[in-house]
Amino acid sequence: MNPLPISRRQALQLFAATPAFAKAFGAASSHHMYLSLNSTLVANRVPWPQFAELAAKVGFPGVDVMLDPAMKAGADATNKLLRGLNVRPSIINAPVEFRKDDAAFKASLPKLEAAAPFAAAIDCPRMMTYIMPSSETPKDELRRIYKQRFTECGRILAKSNVRLGLEFLGPLQLRKMFPHEFIWRMNEMLEFAKECGPNIGITLDAWHWHHAGATVQDIVNAGRERIVDVHFDDAPDLPPEQIRDNQRLMPGEGIINLVGFLQALQKIGYTDGLSVEVFGRGLDKMKPEDGARLGLKTSLAVFHKAGVPEG
Repeated sequence: MNPLPISRRQALQLFAATPAFAKAFGAASSHHMYLSLNSTLVANRVPWPQFAELAAKVGFPGVDVMLDPAMKAGADATNKLLRGLNVRPSIINAPVEFRKDDAAFKASLPKLEAAAPFAAAIDCPRMMTYIMPSSETPKDELRRIYKQRFTECGRILAKSNVRLGLEFLGPLQLRKMFPHEFIWRMNEMLEFAKECGPNIGITLDAWHWHHAGATVQDIVNAGRERIVDVHFDDAPDLPPEQIRDNQRLMPGEGIINLVGFLQALQKIGYTDGLSVEVFGRGLDKMKPEDGARLGLKTSLAVFHKAGVPEG
């Protein structure tokens, strides 16, 4: 008598019980977006590699990589550290000086050229930087300069299959800091990123997403490929004129639609890190471990509320 046919799902469940299957496919089958420890939660008081060790101790699945000390240790040592801690590298700040003159920009490119293969070697093919939403330079002129520079950065990073996320900043305070308004809306930054290269996208910060007036649908429209990195945080219920970028709340403590934010990320299949980036809130008065634990606890509560699994 022939055995009854089984479905693909039943077969996967059966094979998943074997060690070989778990080793080969386990990580991929449970691959979801994950929370990452950001240095703001410890008020920038914990150096590398103790920072990565703290992430593991507290229970963060991921950690933002401190580039200089990690590169100094080397890719092999960094991989050994992260794998031993069972912590995933989430993001690296791009070591490029694009805000000053051409000489400063060109002088910074060798460091970017060295950092790109390192990022790939530690399985963190993602970098990010932020762009101020106002400037002393007229918008059209600055846009031309930045496009040239980020296009060059994109070419360098592409050699190592590394992506770059450009973070738009939304608060009115920052938009009015300098005479000329620059890019601060999500969709405009996304279009600018696309012009700079196929491996250039955006860093999506819930705080800036909210203060720039972006929507859940904007996240869905952006799609997975152009969202390189995500920051997770919350905002108080204050008028725009009173919002200060260095005074944020833990996820779930404010008014941002973080449930919709997470569900949109889930819908597009985002599977990389959410760095819990909270400035202020008295974190400098807390013990670093307490600040990290609070950031994780509040963030997980929002994940659970949204019904979104956390890797």
